[in-house]
Amino acid sequence: MRKKFDLTCSNYGTVKELSYDIAILPWGATEPHNLHLPYMTDSILSHEIAVRSAELAYERHGVRCMVLPPVNFGSQNPGQQELPFCIHSRYETQRAILEDIVTSLEKQGHSRLLIINGHGGNSFKNMIRDMYCTHPDFLIASSEWYRICRAGDFFEDPGDHADELETSVMMYCRPELVNLSEAGSGGTGGFAPELLREGKVWIPRNWSKISEDTGVGNPAKATAEKGRRFVDAVTGKYADFLKEMTGYLYIF
Repeated sequence: MRKKFDLTCSNYGTVKELSYDIAILPWGATEPHNLHLPYMTDSILSHEIAVRSAELAYERHGVRCMVLPPVNFGSQNPGQQELPFCIHSRYETQRAILEDIVTSLEKQGHSRLLIINGHGGNSFKNMIRDMYCTHPDFLIASSEWYRICRAGDFFEDPGDHADELETSVMMYCRPELVNLSEAGSGGTGGFAPELLREGKVWIPRNWSKISEDTGVGNPAKATAEKGRRFVDAVTGKYADFLKEMTGYLYIF
């Protein structure tokens, strides 16, 4: 069944006779995630959420989606870029990748793409606005899977990087990749100016000044059961949105 929705394990023999409504693009990063999660966490989880959402969209609504292989490189903050094997991808690089994907899909007759992003440093809004200049009939929607449901409804102490949320979801989806006993506390510092703390003024966080173990948020209370509940809620919302994405999007 998964081969019908996941291009990382599918083949031409499976897909050539099928018609697909939407392509889904997981986008992640290659970066440290505290001391207990793999570098590829953002890519692994965005891909897993995407495939589960595609399966559920077909089961609930008959909407057939194909999940593309995840893009594994994201935009990194200062202080992260200097860490071993943390790969920074520039805006121009990410835009070129998205342009190539959209051009390829459009040539094949596809016209809808949902980005499921797993890395907070990535931002696609300006890219998508630019893309409408050259692909006006191609619909691109962008999302961050970890914001689809309110973290506080599922987790006791959510942070925003290798925290209780991310660790719980990985414990549910790929438990063999989690070494919670090795995790750091994820303790963080913050900005001194009030407007920066409130998010009303923005500068990139310097990771070397806010985190000792690269985590932001304590993962100690993470469990696979919390991860399961969150994944079920998120994929349910995505499945319904994928149905809505095939129709008319506006209300007057």
